[in-house]
Amino acid sequence: MNIAVPREAHKDETRVSLLPEHVAKLVEAGADVSVESGLGQTLRIADGEYVKSGALLTTDRGELIRQADMVLQIRKPAVEEVEMMKTNCIFISLLDPFNELELINTFMARNISAISMEMIPRITRAQKMDVLSSQANLAGYAAVIIAAERLDKILPMMMTPAGTISPARVFVIGVGVAGLQAIATAKRLGARVEAFDTRPVVEEQVKSLGARFVKIDLGETGQTTDGYAKALTEEQLQKQREGMARVCQSSDIVITTAQLFGRPAPLIVTEDMVHGMQPGSVIVDLAVESGGNVAGSKVGREVDVNQVCIIGLANLPGKVAINASQMFSSNLYNLVDEFWNTEEKKFILDFEDEIIKGCVITHEGQIVNEMIVKHYSA
Repeated sequence: MNIAVPREAHKDETRVSLLPEHVAKLVEAGADVSVESGLGQTLRIADGEYVKSGALLTTDRGELIRQADMVLQIRKPAVEEVEMMKTNCIFISLLDPFNELELINTFMARNISAISMEMIPRITRAQKMDVLSSQANLAGYAAVIIAAERLDKILPMMMTPAGTISPARVFVIGVGVAGLQAIATAKRLGARVEAFDTRPVVEEQVKSLGARFVKIDLGETGQTTDGYAKALTEEQLQKQREGMARVCQSSDIVITTAQLFGRPAPLIVTEDMVHGMQPGSVIVDLAVESGGNVAGSKVGREVDVNQVCIIGLANLPGKVAINASQMFSSNLYNLVDEFWNTEEKKFILDFEDEIIKGCVITHEGQIVNEMIVKHYSA
């Protein structure tokens, strides 16, 4: 089986989809791995490292894609490149399948089996393939580091000859993987940390990290079977905003991480809430790429609103690209390895398996993922 690994085409992507160590493992398993020259240049990995790992190096991206039985990437492909792929090719990357109907139609037209890494089920056996969690973990860390750098005060309490400096106050909204890492990082830096989530079940996790859980009575809430927060009613959202506004007013840093799987992120920090914050405060909107939690946040930009810095930088895992690539490459390899047939030396799409059933979007000219079928037929 010929596995192709093209360079990421997105100009701001610093991560690398497959590292030499995982190329070597695939080659050892019997795969023919071809990589595009310069694949690892953002991480200062020379082409020679891939050659040492057993990969075939090429400078012809088009031919690389045309000859592949499987293509591995981080970002979704251009439609033009999908049209180059041969029939029955398997394509694996982050695909954003809820918002990419044209791309999905192209996969179907070309009989491509498209696998979306976002759709890996959140089950114990699939944890080693869970790209969303691995990348969110790093995004939570990066958010705190960036906010601390922008803030014009220190995070920890400090005893000085001039008196005691109080610790900075950090408020984390959304206690998923990114939120928990943001809490832990802010605490390690010495900040006073508070956190809120619509799911009361996470209170113990917040407290275990040394932070205070902010309680707001929203009535009945909960989480999905995959552990995501359920969407709130407009009345619940209003109560949430009122409760959070009081905490935001006294916070130096606010980090928002609330996202809804397959839907636009909810607006949590309103314009009035931003205006109520102290001048010099910093907000990091981790959901900016899926619609944003913060009024006024802009994708890829830092904006000043009433002397409050709102950071909407995209691809925060890419700010720590070495570790993000290590995790992504490992997740990708683990998925391929899980369904690799060592006798036939190829990847087997076993639709009886719940992982395959959950993450394959298109196969043999059809949408085969039940969730995506319902989404586009609604």
